Amino acid sequence: MSKLKVTQVRSVIGRPQPQRKVIAALGLRRHQMTVEHDDTPAIRGMLHKVRHLVRVEEVK
Repeated sequence: MSKLKVTQVRSVIGRPQPQRKVIAALGLRRHQMTVEHDDTPAIRGMLHKVRHLVRVEEVK
C-alpha cells in the first residue's frame, strides 16, 4: 500500500470547527508539520475536506 505525506501549509486560525477537527485527526498539531498516512479512502476523504490547508505528496 502506498503512503501519503501530508504537510499543513495554512493555519487553522479562523477556520470552522469541523476543519480544525479533521486537521487534528490527521495528527497535524502545528503549521508546517508533516505526517505520513496509508493511502486509504478514509484518509483521502479527510484530505479532500481540508485540501486548501494541506499539501499532499505520494511516497513510493
